[in-house]
Amino acid sequence: MIAIYVRVSTDEQAKKGYSLQDQLRQCRQKAGIDAEIIEYVDDGHSGEFLERPQLMKLRDDVKAGLIEKVIIYDPDRFSRKLMNQLIVTEEIEKNAELVFVNSDYQKTPEGMLFYQIRGSVAEFEKAKINERMSRGRRQKAREGKVLRDFKIYGYGYNKEKSQMIIEENEAEVIQLIFDLFTRPNGRVQGINGIAHYLTDRKIPTKRGAKVWHRQVVRQILMHEAYTGTFYQNRWNTEGMLGNKYKPKEDRVSMKERPREEWIEIKCPVIIDKTTFDYAQKLLGESRRRWAKKSKNHYLLSGLLRCADCGNTMTGRLQKNWGKYEREYSDVKSTAGAKYSGCGRRIKAAAIEKEVWETIRSWLDNPTEIAVAAESQDDESTFNFEEAEIARLEKEIEKARGGRKKLLKLFASDPDMPEEEIRESIRDLKTQEDELNETLNEVKMAQEQMKQTSYSANLLSEAMDYYRDKGVDDLTFEDKQELIRIIVKEIRVFDDRIKIHNF
Repeated sequence: MIAIYVRVSTDEQAKKGYSLQDQLRQCRQKAGIDAEIIEYVDDGHSGEFLERPQLMKLRDDVKAGLIEKVIIYDPDRFSRKLMNQLIVTEEIEKNAELVFVNSDYQKTPEGMLFYQIRGSVAEFEKAKINERMSRGRRQKAREGKVLRDFKIYGYGYNKEKSQMIIEENEAEVIQLIFDLFTRPNGRVQGINGIAHYLTDRKIPTKRGAKVWHRQVVRQILMHEAYTGTFYQNRWNTEGMLGNKYKPKEDRVSMKERPREEWIEIKCPVIIDKTTFDYAQKLLGESRRRWAKKSKNHYLLSGLLRCADCGNTMTGRLQKNWGKYEREYSDVKSTAGAKYSGCGRRIKAAAIEKEVWETIRSWLDNPTEIAVAAESQDDESTFNFEEAEIARLEKEIEKARGGRKKLLKLFASDPDMPEEEIRESIRDLKTQEDELNETLNEVKMAQEQMKQTSYSANLLSEAMDYYRDKGVDDLTFEDKQELIRIIVKEIRVFDDRIKIHNF
């Protein structure tokens, strides 16, 4: 049985006029009129990867002994990469004869040299094409042009002007999502509630699906483009093209490029920056706010922090003289908790009453909020984020110093066991990478707290809502939402509390 393998990528078909039919015709001619032929055709597949359906099938059939001869138009139909060409060539030649239409191939030192030279030229040509295309796309982006339709919900694409345009119907849904998330007013609970809300009202997604998933809603809430800023050249997708043919563990993941390589593009504004920043702050709290909802309500959940050890203080029921009472405690009994806490406890009813009375006073006299903000200082309070950043930076420096010492030690004594040194260096590098990742997360959280600003409009809306509804008609959720708009954090001392507002 003679096998014919042909391949053409979408680019080659469009730009070079490569034709599958022409390849097949010449390969059939090479095989002969009466030959028994089986054809393997990969249409629209890049030569960058070996994981192509028909090529993989051909390789399996050759291994199984079903194929005696393989005919292919040119070596670059196997791959544009020399290494891949040599892998497939060697694999086929173990069980079958390999013949090329467009080149003489002899299994001699001279033949192999010529073959490798051709492969190197093909690989170089492919690399140059990719480099030119990438450079051209980056230049277009720097000129303020949007390279393609990125399928962002809320936007369409004007191909003639290479610009994003607002899809009015979708933009209204975007505004609804942010409104439901930042001002739920009892309509929904969290991201999952918004997804159900949109599904129940039969609002279609970008691709026309009937069901909204919470992850889609979360991505919308996090998408900075809605504030008028979109970044191109942000993601490196190199190597992802062949993912659909690879097992899950071998797939290449998308990686974020360094910030300085991003190219900023202005696009139409759908959400104002204040609302977007507020949504990011709530996203950081959302898991804490909606997960494991208890029968016992805690008005200050997620806002209390021990002034001494820095642990957050969470609500719990504590038995006291045979009676269960609500309290807040900084004790962490969860496995893996970084700090167990110093054991500070405070009765929930007492602190909730004190905080709510303060918030009521501020809402009745708005100038008191500004006075309170001006009087805030760090005193001797514990800044957990800063302490954690300092600790992580020391650990990172220690890991780097350890690697340098090992390298110097190895350079001064070549007789030392090389593999052990390499293993120790790899371990320290892994440790450093993990510490850097944690450090970035803590810095982002700190930056978010610093940068999150709330306009006078948001506070004005809260006060209007408070006055219109009346203090006696406010629900638990109303009070909690009003507190969260005004309060950033509450530090708990032995003899007092300190409310930090925005």
